[in-house]
Amino acid sequence: MSAATTRSRTPRTPDRLCAEAVELARAAAEEAAAPGVVGEHVSVVAEGDRVVTHFFECKEPGYRGWRWAVTVTRASRAKLVTLDETVLLPGPDALLAPEWVPWSERLRPGDMGPGDLLPTDAEDLRLEPGYTGEDAPPPNSVVSDELADLADAEDAALTDRVVAPVRGSIAAVAEELGMRRARVLSRYGLHTAADRWDEAYGAKTPMAQAAPASCVSCGFLMKIGGSLGQAFGVCANEFSPADGRLVSLSYGCGGHSEAAVMPKPPRPAPPVLDSMRADEFTLHPAPDEGQVPPPDTEAADLGHS
Repeated sequence: MSAATTRSRTPRTPDRLCAEAVELARAAAEEAAAPGVVGEHVSVVAEGDRVVTHFFECKEPGYRGWRWAVTVTRASRAKLVTLDETVLLPGPDALLAPEWVPWSERLRPGDMGPGDLLPTDAEDLRLEPGYTGEDAPPPNSVVSDELADLADAEDAALTDRVVAPVRGSIAAVAEELGMRRARVLSRYGLHTAADRWDEAYGAKTPMAQAAPASCVSCGFLMKIGGSLGQAFGVCANEFSPADGRLVSLSYGCGGHSEAAVMPKPPRPAPPVLDSMRADEFTLHPAPDEGQVPPPDTEAADLGHS
């Protein structure tokens, strides 16, 4: 190991005059900070030859662990210490804000609200060029500069500038089929969407695991067109947790149309009436032999009267 390397790793000794200029550093920190937020002197660090930084505790609410750093210096062979800079720096245990994340990475499903605009990257892997018949977006596309100018001007007379596609061209056929879009969903975008929907309403969900049958045999399933129709459909059961959702054919819930048959309510038996003969009812039971019948109290009362 060379001597130069040894000297570079050896910590410098703070300059004596600069290290003693604590009051000068405190005055500079109090001038830069709000009144009463500069705390005790923490430490002194040598930044170079005749360059020293004084650290003071920061009492500002919300800046736990931060320190006021005041750097002082002096010229060679001079006894006058001057101020270099004052800055607020985080300490080893300082409370720091989380690392900044771009908005495109912070955005989550459901964050958009009314009036919000979500710009799409020109190189978005989820999209690919559509069947427009031309390289530039059509004049009536939302990504067209011409349409943006028309919206800003709010002049109805400028709408005549929109050029209609020639009849029989590829653009005209695509517009007639409803495919005249600047970009359409790519295969990658289709697969990522299918994976996302299958994760929410697929065979591996707890609801599907406990279901008596899958959606492929449910009468409430509405078929959809395209390649997604081979694996997904729309639930139309208002009592299902997936009502109005795009569900996997392997999904299922307790609202399956053929899961159980609703039992009919029991009907009571009709009353039986027999009016062809008279029923005999004994008002007083016949007395047993050797038993004295009870006195007729009602007749005795009438005779006494």
